[in-house]
Amino acid sequence: MCGIVGYTGPREAYPIIIKGLKRLEYRGYDSTGVALQNGKGVKVYKKKGKVAELEDAIVGKDLHAHVGIGHTRWATHGEPSDRNAHPHQSSSGKLAMIHNGIIENYAQLKSELINKGYQFRSDTDTEVLLNFIEEIKTNNNCSLEEAVRVALKRVVGAYVILLVDADDPDTIIAARKGSPLVIGVGKGEHFLGSDASPMLEYTKEVVYVNDYELAIVKPDELILKNLGNEKLTPYVQKLDIELAAIEKGGYEHFMLKEIFEQPQTIYDCLRGRLDAVAGTITMSGIQQYADQIVKANRIVMIACGTSWHAGLVAEYIFEELCRINVEVEYASEFRYRNPVISKGDVIIAISQSGETADTLVAIETAKAKGAIILGVVNVVGSSIARASHGGAYTHAGPEIGVASTKAFTAQLAVLTMMALKIAYIKGSVSHDRYMHLLNELQEIPEKVAWVLKHSDHIRTLAEKYKDARDFLYLGRGYNFPVALEGALKLKEISYIHAEGYPAAEMKHGPIALVDETLPVVFVATRDTYHEKVVSNMQEIKARKGQVISVITEGDDMSASLSNDIMIIPEADEIVAPMLSVVPLQLLAYYIGVAKEQDVDKPRNLAKSVTVE
Repeated sequence: MCGIVGYTGPREAYPIIIKGLKRLEYRGYDSTGVALQNGKGVKVYKKKGKVAELEDAIVGKDLHAHVGIGHTRWATHGEPSDRNAHPHQSSSGKLAMIHNGIIENYAQLKSELINKGYQFRSDTDTEVLLNFIEEIKTNNNCSLEEAVRVALKRVVGAYVILLVDADDPDTIIAARKGSPLVIGVGKGEHFLGSDASPMLEYTKEVVYVNDYELAIVKPDELILKNLGNEKLTPYVQKLDIELAAIEKGGYEHFMLKEIFEQPQTIYDCLRGRLDAVAGTITMSGIQQYADQIVKANRIVMIACGTSWHAGLVAEYIFEELCRINVEVEYASEFRYRNPVISKGDVIIAISQSGETADTLVAIETAKAKGAIILGVVNVVGSSIARASHGGAYTHAGPEIGVASTKAFTAQLAVLTMMALKIAYIKGSVSHDRYMHLLNELQEIPEKVAWVLKHSDHIRTLAEKYKDARDFLYLGRGYNFPVALEGALKLKEISYIHAEGYPAAEMKHGPIALVDETLPVVFVATRDTYHEKVVSNMQEIKARKGQVISVITEGDDMSASLSNDIMIIPEADEIVAPMLSVVPLQLLAYYIGVAKEQDVDKPRNLAKSVTVE
């Protein structure tokens, strides 16, 4: 959740850290802070609010330092405030630490420290861990590195921690378990971050730190060890991300940029994999487990939020094409309900960041029971990617907007290709249907571009409906999960209450909400369920509801029943969700903007949910 940055080297640390925090602000923005080490002690500056507020608050302060760490917070323990902001300083003032994650046994540790005379200035679990480390260091007269190692053997929970020590002015000590940590390798300098974005303009060589590893980072030296004090060889990888990918590129918001990137990101996802002319799908991360997938009795998809909605669409696709039973589970529930997992079951873990804590723990549970784990993630080198047996990257590029957009359509593209590949191998789809769907999928980027080109009127719709207190989103079949996703986007961005339902369920309760003030959004594209959805639209119209419809081009019947329409091109119902979701993304975005909300950083949310 939280964003962390560190630097040690010959440059001024503060500008690098502040710029890095701005790039990581999508991970949390309740409060922010920096700790700077210049050989004369550790200076800590922190402030409730966003990075810009910290910048304003410390104008004129002594910011000179060649070593520093910075943090932007998504609050867990303790409300957002100056005193709960990171970095925290130890009781002696010599150590400063930032932390991403949750220390589950912090209360026990805190009680032990209070009994030893420690006093605490914040409500955080982070300050408890920091003082626990200092207590070990002082009592055992050992190095900070050794104290961290000993402390972490006692800790229960998830963490990435970065520490600086007034007595060791050029060193950063870092460790991780369950939250991401990347170290950038420069010439006589090192960069640290929750992801690679803070270091892109300085180096393309990075090391991904694994769970239970500890890093001793100096300007010209990087030492990796495990918690048993054994040295490890850092594996340096080359980044293929360009700096432009994490800039707004002239758009008002990252969210709008990422919506308009979808023709390219879906194309990038298909490129090199889908060949409609040859009739082939090349996915090496799936091919090596193809026989096991074909023979599997069931597939379980686990995910959270938007990725869960992608899994729901994929459930329809896999069952229709592959004739394999599919279940879609909330990762947060899956691990706690003692799920029945048999050897040979296939688990597909879907996550934009590849670091979603609930999903990561869920696949570890399934893996221990003999399941085959396939990851569908966006971030190369992420924890879920490394924990999976196989899978596929979505290649959507960095997604900075907290409300996911392009990741959703990229996930659908990957999952559709997976289903088609398995169906072809299994022989559960006819050759003609298979070739038709390959061509339909190949045309999706161009059709998404068409939707975006004809979307200007959605801004006007947003102005019309921005003051509504509630929305109802309805769809059937492949479009039911799209309705859920549309409702989620509106909730996230505009703070308007919205619910998604299967259209047929509307009359089993939600229809009681319908009156002349309620906007009801139908995902009513021309498909197997179209006549049924038209009937549902008539039921809403009879009760004076305001009908807004996503319809297929040329559908005069749906248009005549709607107060307002958003049009997509004709497409097979299996691939249509990648089109029908786009107008709903734009509607949510423009309503959020019309209500003057910060659409890139919605309140209480963060991009990469690395705590349970």
